[in-house]
Amino acid sequence: MIIVKLIGGLGNQMFQYAAARRLAEKHSTILKLDVTGFEEYKLHRYGLHCFQVMEYLATKSEIEFIRGNQNILARIKRKVSCKIGFKGAGYRRWIFEKHFHFDPEILEAPNDVLLEGYWQSEKYFIDIADILRREFVIKYKQDVQSHKFAELIQNTESVSLHVRRADYVHDALTNNYFGNCDRDYYDRGVRFIGERIPDIHLFIFSDEPQWAKDNLKFDFPVTFVDCNDASRNFEDLRLMSLCKHNIIANSSFSWWGAWLNSNANKIVVAPQRWFNDDTKNTKDLIPEKWIRL
Repeated sequence: MIIVKLIGGLGNQMFQYAAARRLAEKHSTILKLDVTGFEEYKLHRYGLHCFQVMEYLATKSEIEFIRGNQNILARIKRKVSCKIGFKGAGYRRWIFEKHFHFDPEILEAPNDVLLEGYWQSEKYFIDIADILRREFVIKYKQDVQSHKFAELIQNTESVSLHVRRADYVHDALTNNYFGNCDRDYYDRGVRFIGERIPDIHLFIFSDEPQWAKDNLKFDFPVTFVDCNDASRNFEDLRLMSLCKHNIIANSSFSWWGAWLNSNANKIVVAPQRWFNDDTKNTKDLIPEKWIRL
């Protein structure tokens, strides 16, 4: 049994699921989801219910079985074991992410572990990409308005452009940590694709659509996708993945929209700078074929 602790928005949950799903596949075992963090975490809700994933929720007794003793001495030993790696570490059944960049040790993790971290690199799951593309299919029927957008996307040289604002702009701590992509980045992204692909049509996705309408003007046809709120954000993800090309924000949400895009000739533009925090090593975050600007 593999258990993964889920937390964060939909994109984060997808990364967490993907890394754990790969480990479960390696051991031919069941994957269970620890969603207890959402009992206190109010910014986002558990969201993987929209996909055709292995949706087995871990019980408290199963989580406790993996975590083991919760006393102070046990916690200290776990922190030490996280630093020294797998070899000789008898407390690695509860595996924490050691750093942001890819950790190859995770690929060799044993069975009966709990993963806790973000695991934001396709290197954790690229060898089960086909499985994930089948499981990250939205099981809900598309609503009428989203279906109209989907038809337009599929009949144009569509480029998704994602602008994440909300907490990235209005929450001081989040803004200090992430920052947000500026207008110059989007101008360069549009220009890069426009110089290579004739007659592109931009589809702009944002959690603040009115701000996007007021501030984003381009010399190409533009459609603002404004029919889905946070409770149906999976619809925006589906629409992004249908676009032929993608300009993503420093957001795991639009990262997955681009990754799920099945166009063999897609151009994906990603920001060179993902965090304001320069101590984060993001070298493994962006797939090699994507363009960082």
